[in-house]
Amino acid sequence: MPTLDFKGKPFVYSHHLSVPFRQLVIDADKSLPSEGSAPSLDDNLIIHGDNLEALKALLPRYAGKVDVIYIDPPYNTGNEGWAYNDNVNAPQLKEWLGKTVDAEDMERHDKWLSMMWPRLQLLKELLADDGVLLISIDENEFANLTAILNELFGVEGALSSFVWRRRIGSSMSADWVSTDHEYVVAFSKNPQTVAVLGDDRDMTKYSIPDGTGRFYASMPLTVGMTKAMRPNQWYELKHPTTGRGYWPPEGRIWGYYPPTMARKIEEKYIIWPDDYPDRKMTTPRLKSYPEDAKRDRKPTSTWLDKVGRTEEGTKLLRQIFDDSPFSYPKPLSLVRHLVGQFSAQDSTVLDSFAGSGTTAHAVLELNKADNGNRKFILIETEDYADTLTAERVRRVINGVPTAKDEMLKAGLGGSFTYSDLGEPMDLERFFGGEGTPPTFEQVADYVAYTATGKTLDKATGDDGFVGHAGGYRLHLIYQPDAVWMRGDDAKLDLTTAERIAEAAKADGAKPVLVFAAQKTMSQRWLTDLGITFCQLPYSIHRILGDGSEGVSGVDAA
Repeated sequence: MPTLDFKGKPFVYSHHLSVPFRQLVIDADKSLPSEGSAPSLDDNLIIHGDNLEALKALLPRYAGKVDVIYIDPPYNTGNEGWAYNDNVNAPQLKEWLGKTVDAEDMERHDKWLSMMWPRLQLLKELLADDGVLLISIDENEFANLTAILNELFGVEGALSSFVWRRRIGSSMSADWVSTDHEYVVAFSKNPQTVAVLGDDRDMTKYSIPDGTGRFYASMPLTVGMTKAMRPNQWYELKHPTTGRGYWPPEGRIWGYYPPTMARKIEEKYIIWPDDYPDRKMTTPRLKSYPEDAKRDRKPTSTWLDKVGRTEEGTKLLRQIFDDSPFSYPKPLSLVRHLVGQFSAQDSTVLDSFAGSGTTAHAVLELNKADNGNRKFILIETEDYADTLTAERVRRVINGVPTAKDEMLKAGLGGSFTYSDLGEPMDLERFFGGEGTPPTFEQVADYVAYTATGKTLDKATGDDGFVGHAGGYRLHLIYQPDAVWMRGDDAKLDLTTAERIAEAAKADGAKPVLVFAAQKTMSQRWLTDLGITFCQLPYSIHRILGDGSEGVSGVDAA
């Protein structure tokens, strides 16, 4: 497959691996938690800090768990005033640092690609297997962006390039053609699994509760064919508890073969007339939940009149702030349409170039419309992360009394936690008596991800049991106290190891990783117990290169 070469690529190709893991430090004063709750990293997040380091900080908690990523990076027009600031250890790139990229910069495309490459690497790692990455862009870098996304995701990862009209009318400043459109490039790790849900669904029809959510009874389970045409789909369908039998009406057959129908029944996807007599059904139907409902027809790639123009975003900010403190904000209708197309009601949505906070606004509107529980994560590098990005979200949640829009005036409800980037997760400095000690939870998330490449499915138990990741059962013997960590209580001894091994047997005999500062027996004894010892504070990381995963930093003595 052709690849794109650019100055800086050899130096940034693996730069994302050397970016340190930083702690997320909650700022309670800038947060807006739910009433009666404390700010939490499990809530919606607004993170202030370098977006490359912030993405790395999210990996231990969100790797492979983000359903929709939407970013609006600098378009590199030469008029945006951005500068290359990544700490890449290469003299050729050091000369770029801190210098504003303008239209006269002959290396501006190289700088932009060098800035985007490591961020796209981390975004891909955060993206769920069936998730979608959406990137706003214009003609300046469209071709270059598509080329590096093809390299990162493979050409088979391309979903589409959506086109929307950002303005009406001709620009007098254009040299030849007045370009009135922009693109949204869409990629996925596994396009075959992506569900396009659409944000124009009638949510009022999902009105029947069943303990799982709310559904509606869609079309009957039959299709218009005769028994002679499909004899294997003509059979008696029995209610699993009452035993009442149902046959397809004359001239129709069941829409599924018996094994598939049996699975639908087992998964409780069938609504029976017996269970809902008030609905006056004569035949079973298929339940449809909002997250299952795909559009009747596939979405088109051009949205010339479907979403608003850039001026819509400016007018909306004026309603919220009495002026427009941000240049060229994306229209809310565009971002809401994008997120609505690809998100279910419980999706996690990430925007690492948050700007004026339009993505959070869109998520909150969608949640209000369908009673959803989507989560947003915003990352903003600039100093206005609090005064603009977070402040917009605060006002949208609480309501803007002077707004013309009634929904905005009343407020959308919601909450978020504001955090800054703290110190790097450097256990060696902590053991040496320097730096702020990371919490138990932070270390658990960190070692789980760095050892297995997977996020921690959290649990609690005896002997430092913290949950599962990558097929392992994980235990962590740690306290944020340097004196305690140097003492005997921080050691893995034989008695503790035997208890851990017994617990692992009851847990399906999963292999065990135990993270601790010291141990009192050899790894050979631990191997017999099914335990791998991982010594803190030394580096724990995945084995890279051949695509396999394993544990490094293990004491085999």
